[in-house]
Amino acid sequence: MGLFLYLPKKMIKNILAFITGVLLGMIVNMGLIILGSNLIPVSEGFDSMNAINWELTNFIFPFLAHALGTLVGAFLAAKIANSYQLPLAMSIGVFFLIGGVTMVYILPAPVWFICTDLIVAYIPMGYLGWIIAKKV
Repeated sequence: MGLFLYLPKKMIKNILAFITGVLLGMIVNMGLIILGSNLIPVSEGFDSMNAINWELTNFIFPFLAHALGTLVGAFLAAKIANSYQLPLAMSIGVFFLIGGVTMVYILPAPVWFICTDLIVAYIPMGYLGWIIAKKV
């Protein structure tokens, strides 16, 4: 706590904006994963840890979770921050991109999904979150 005594208030608010963006982005991400598992039925013997054999519908909520979690996190970070809104929003995108790359190594998935997820769901959503935060 002593460290915060020496930081300017604007910097503290930006740090808290980043932390808030990460936490709420994770909540949205997990909420959508849970919602998807309740809304989309899975076949008998479904292996959630091997996406290679998933049906197309099983990819909808994971993609939405990654994209919307990043979007919400970036939006909130940019909206809360005093300054550096774009770098903070993009850092949320990078943070979640690192999580997405990690999942590529943990969870086998089709190449089309990996590419779509890593290219569309993180950095573009961080940027879009910043744009929306500017306009709202």
